[in-house]
Amino acid sequence: MKKRFLLFCACAMAFSFAYAQVDEKTAADQALKTKVKSAEIDSAKHWKFTGVTGLNAAQTGLFNWAAGGNNNVTGYVFANLTLSFKKDKWTWDSNLDTEIGEMFSADYQRYKWRKATDKINFTTKVGYQMHPQFYATLLGSFRSQYAPGWDYKEVDAGTLDEDGNPVDPTLISKWLSPSYTDLALGVEYRPNEIFTIGIYPIAGRMTTCLEESLRASYGLSKRDDGTYKPVMLNMGLRINGGINYTLVKNLKIISTLTLFTPYTARIHDEDGQKFGNFDVDWDVAIAYNFLKVFSVSLMTSLKYYDQVKIDGPAWGKYGEGPRARVQFKEVIGLGIGYSF
Repeated sequence: MKKRFLLFCACAMAFSFAYAQVDEKTAADQALKTKVKSAEIDSAKHWKFTGVTGLNAAQTGLFNWAAGGNNNVTGYVFANLTLSFKKDKWTWDSNLDTEIGEMFSADYQRYKWRKATDKINFTTKVGYQMHPQFYATLLGSFRSQYAPGWDYKEVDAGTLDEDGNPVDPTLISKWLSPSYTDLALGVEYRPNEIFTIGIYPIAGRMTTCLEESLRASYGLSKRDDGTYKPVMLNMGLRINGGINYTLVKNLKIISTLTLFTPYTARIHDEDGQKFGNFDVDWDVAIAYNFLKVFSVSLMTSLKYYDQVKIDGPAWGKYGEGPRARVQFKEVIGLGIGYSF
């Protein structure tokens, strides 16, 4: 009996020890999970992701319409996304503003499918807080387009070539023709999370045009033999402005303005861009969501590039022919979208 009692006590002690070990391990695992989760929450609070994105479509149908026009269907996808990080005195902000769309019209005799819109604007910047509202900032940006763009005026006019065949459309842009890549160092003023403005006195711009036939149109530098270089480098002054604002619930306004003027352009070409003549990029996106999945959006782009020559009619003191002109695009869409 005594032996059985001692054996029972030994088993009970072994079970208690094993249970204590398991309980300690469970407590340690739970503490580790709590610590990891706390670290994840602490890390996540430094990040902020906002933007608008959507798929829009429009259809136009005309029958005996005296004012004229074309039956067409247009569809495009767009996104304007911002990812921000802030910890202690450091910030990191990246923005992607992009869109691409196609139009189909059965009324066109040739080339019924045509590009409707196309844009890639990417900016990333790292800042260090020198003052509650001022940041020393290093910025990089890239602007281009995805697909070839064409001018169809002569095609639609029925122009024939020397052999009597219908002419093809004229290429006016394509991937990296042109593209603008900037690297700049300066100071940004950030009074709140809605508005920013930055001045970058040290700014380098690389203008690229891989398509040789387009280089003259986009102001690329000439070689000694009269041909144009595929890449042009300039140092200059860059000024940035930005707004990212939710006016009311589900109504978001995003706008960016970029100004650039080169210090060095006249070194490349006596007729080059003078300092003080600014290249302008101004983009606005306004989106309103309703019924959770539907959206109405308005997107505009205004551009002016001093060395980009665009053919057109006379205006004011300027005659007809290629010259620097204000470019403007506006797109209103109704479709599926999401803002956050």
